[in-house]
Amino acid sequence: MQDAFYHTPVLVDEVLSLLITRRDGVYLDATLGGGGHAEAILSHLSPSGHVIGFDADEDAIRFAAQRLQPFGERVTYIRSNFRNLQSALVERRTPRVAGVLFDLGVSSFQLDEPSKGFSFRTDDRLDMRMDRSQGIDAHEIVNRYGERELAELFWKYGEERASRRIARAIVRRRDHQQIETTGDLASLVQESVGERFLNKSLARVFQALRIEVNNELDHLRQGLNQAIEVVHQGGRIVVIAYHSLEDRIVKETFKRAAATFLPSGHKLVPDTVLQPALKIITKKPLEASGKETRSNPRARSAKLRAAEKLP
Repeated sequence: MQDAFYHTPVLVDEVLSLLITRRDGVYLDATLGGGGHAEAILSHLSPSGHVIGFDADEDAIRFAAQRLQPFGERVTYIRSNFRNLQSALVERRTPRVAGVLFDLGVSSFQLDEPSKGFSFRTDDRLDMRMDRSQGIDAHEIVNRYGERELAELFWKYGEERASRRIARAIVRRRDHQQIETTGDLASLVQESVGERFLNKSLARVFQALRIEVNNELDHLRQGLNQAIEVVHQGGRIVVIAYHSLEDRIVKETFKRAAATFLPSGHKLVPDTVLQPALKIITKKPLEASGKETRSNPRARSAKLRAAEKLP
């Protein structure tokens, strides 16, 4: 376990300029992580401004609480997945907020900490659970799913071209012994794809497993739809995504909520007029500058989208 603060926030200036519409508001950080974005938000709010931080990872809550200690009672910590954000806010008698931030994916700490079992650069037991209290982990998926299931998983969530070869290699190895560690899995990927494209294939396979373990895409859909409900009129929803599957969901959710009509599909039948819930602010996603990506390589794939709640 690392004692240093482990989260280097991405696109901070862009988040602040798009998210904060009132300095005395209550803002929801749906992915608290190490507290980097929350710290920046609190620093730009007035003394009456407040941040509610969600995270399913108890280590993230603990580290963020250390980082945000100077802000005292201006921070509320909720250990939960953001798919529960609406009910959690109602329970705490804060049914509406001035803005919601989602910084998706995994934090630097989760990737770098071996005991989390997220990274192919370490050799620890396969895990990948954001919330250690949940049952299924990557070890169970790798050792229980059939060859076809694994191949479909690596293709659907990782877009890995060698998905079938990798799945076949996993099942063959399981005939003799279980696949216990991230290193075991990485060696099977290497046997299947060779050295030339190894790092990209490893990233895709591990991403696919992480998404499956944590049901990330379904939870993202739920969290976004609930965010639209809980944001005040004029408030903002800001989302930073790190791969195309996440970004596509954000784009489609915003587009659907901003639609002004529903096509009938027939020239003799009029379109259905809709009352849009959102106004899209970022027609194209914002990306990190070259300066930021040089200092923080994990910002390279970040895409930020923002929308505003309409009356």
